[in-house]
Amino acid sequence: MESSSSRRINCVAVFCGANLGKDSCFLEAADNLSKFLAEKYINLVYWGGSFGLMGCVAGSVYLGGVRVLGVIPKPLVVRKITGQTIGDELRVSNMQDKMVNMMHNADTFITLPGGFGTLEELFQVISWAQLNIHRGFIGILNVNGFFDGLLSFIDYAVEKDFISPSARRIIICATTPSEVIDKLQAFVAEPDPKLVHVVWSEDRSKKRKLDLSLTL
Repeated sequence: MESSSSRRINCVAVFCGANLGKDSCFLEAADNLSKFLAEKYINLVYWGGSFGLMGCVAGSVYLGGVRVLGVIPKPLVVRKITGQTIGDELRVSNMQDKMVNMMHNADTFITLPGGFGTLEELFQVISWAQLNIHRGFIGILNVNGFFDGLLSFIDYAVEKDFISPSARRIIICATTPSEVIDKLQAFVAEPDPKLVHVVWSEDRSKKRKLDLSLTL
């Protein structure tokens, strides 16, 4: 386990929508988060492109002088669906490789409002954290109550004994960038004792870890 005094967040993977959403508060939250990451010299991994909240976060972090890595499946690049990637670009074969590379490069994950793709990314990192496949910490930036319904459903699943209380604690929720970062830095993981010794094989030939460290 890591204590809050020793844990530093070096690189955050941000999951969020490729659209801006209906309310201006979503764009404002994305901009505030990206500025906060830049101020704290925290690097960014995101799903490539330049559209929606994703593009806002990547652009603001990049302009703040922090390293940005966009991981994007080649079919989307060929069809020019997501726009120009901001910062460094890593092209991968498919969606699964995209998630593997994002998890490989990030030590923390933060989710902003988004659609099906955003929710898929969020639940995959939660599930893999529960299985001890990765050890990154997971935060939700609950902008204007956007995730209230989802969190209520998760609590209902805990009540019905489909999600354990310890697994529920994997998800860190806050309403501001500073609060979610503070909570993630202070979080102490509680791995499932049944899974902590499971060894997951990795095909490192399909992954590339970029040097996103900063010289301060």
